[in-house]
Amino acid sequence: MSGAGAPKTGNIDGRGLEVVVIAGTWHEVISNGLIAGAQRVLAEAGATHRLVRVPGSFELAVAAQAAFAGGADAVVALGVIIRGGTPHFEYVSAAATDGLTRVSLDAGKPVGFGLLTLDDEKQGLDRAGLEGSKEDKGAEAADAALRTALVIRGLRG
Repeated sequence: MSGAGAPKTGNIDGRGLEVVVIAGTWHEVISNGLIAGAQRVLAEAGATHRLVRVPGSFELAVAAQAAFAGGADAVVALGVIIRGGTPHFEYVSAAATDGLTRVSLDAGKPVGFGLLTLDDEKQGLDRAGLEGSKEDKGAEAADAALRTALVIRGLRG
């Protein structure tokens, strides 16, 4: 399990930041855990935020693009892709990752990357921030989005 060496989180002043959490609807228990972690971090930081649901991970990038066009300072993208017996996993994982990277670079704004690419459901449950989970990737993605938005704000003066 990764997580060793993770940066310290917490103590962020996100007041004045508009953040959109965009989450896929596949694997509801894991997705809902990711959402709860992200929303908790955003609320604790004082950032204004809202949740938008999309059908799956493939749709995260276009929704993120629309959020930035609507004035968002940051996006937290949350999705769950579990490996199956076909190449579909590789195609969707690569397309979602590449799409989110492109949207972030095109907008010059951060996308907190909370897209879980997993071999099985257990790995997702271990990372979803649920009771008994070892990690909270939704919280980590929100923390990264906030911290990067603040860095960008500082660089732009």
